[in-house]
Amino acid sequence: MTLPAKARELRTLITDGKLELSIQEVDVMPPGPGEVVVRIEAAPINPSDQPLLLGPADLTTLASDGRVTTAAIPEAMAGLVAARLGKSLPAGNEGAGVVVAAGDGAEHLIGKTVAVLGGAMYTQYRTVPLAAVLVYGEGVTPAQGASAFVNPLTALAMVETMRMEGHTALVHTAAASNLGQMLNKICIKDGVDLVNIVRSDEQAKILSNIGAKYIIDSSKPDFRDALVDALSETGATIAFDATGGGDLAGRILAAMEAALVRKTPPTTQYGSPVHKQVYIYGRLNLTPLTIVQNMGFAWGVGGFLLTPFLMKAGTETVARLRQRVADEILTTFASSYTSEISLDQAIAPDTILGWQRKATGEKYLINPTL
Repeated sequence: MTLPAKARELRTLITDGKLELSIQEVDVMPPGPGEVVVRIEAAPINPSDQPLLLGPADLTTLASDGRVTTAAIPEAMAGLVAARLGKSLPAGNEGAGVVVAAGDGAEHLIGKTVAVLGGAMYTQYRTVPLAAVLVYGEGVTPAQGASAFVNPLTALAMVETMRMEGHTALVHTAAASNLGQMLNKICIKDGVDLVNIVRSDEQAKILSNIGAKYIIDSSKPDFRDALVDALSETGATIAFDATGGGDLAGRILAAMEAALVRKTPPTTQYGSPVHKQVYIYGRLNLTPLTIVQNMGFAWGVGGFLLTPFLMKAGTETVARLRQRVADEILTTFASSYTSEISLDQAIAPDTILGWQRKATGEKYLINPTL
């Protein structure tokens, strides 16, 4: 096909005291050697996309003139975005579509459905190197393959990290999320015990329906006892926490210590010598993280991000994980969406208030062809 000279693309801009979201025309770059042009037909809005899209904007001030959507940046938050003032930025970590043009060495992919990781996915056409695409087999649609990297690879990375650090079971919070459901499917398939922490009966039912065994509701009065019992049974000593703030990470560490002490009473005042680790990978709770010293002395809290893990894991491991995603995109790594929206709809104030909630069971998919 003849490539268009221009494509529509969602852009986010922060000026002095104001966020602006708009749809702009950008140049479509022809492919060079080892590159392809993908017509993007599906790109999810993940929680990890939202800091770039919205910054620290006050969403109660959202307004639109039908072309540009704006919101105020609180003065106290201005320092957080000082480095991007005046810069119109593309957004969207991942997406999927059909290869419509290719440079030398990539012609065999024309017509193939591929997933793409590389940023700037909220656009109609994206030119990327071969290393950025994941090729699907026949029958996979762009919508089915759009969420191939962020959640699937993060879930796989959690299990890989567990193994690399010598743990045998793990804990996950906000466990009924799209990522959490994938993690359960991986653990069930791989025979790994997973303790799921949820916040409601509805979330517990989601996980129960896919076969999760250990589901602990943090809103229940018996949360601590139920968690200690599950940790004692599974031996889980590593957790991945999506909440980030508050006291949940500390409560998990304390429960791990209680489970370990129950099995093997410590011989010193320093508690169990078994190391307990919580990795924080999200900030659903924006209050300060609080840790109470009741988990002995063998413990750690750290941050966890996908990109540093992939850099550390090495090319062979990353290739293996990517291939597993491609092979299981319709099963283990299947995603469902509550809303499919156009680029223009994505920046409408009412729609923004929908996708920014990060609500369990709600996931928005942008289709730039609409």
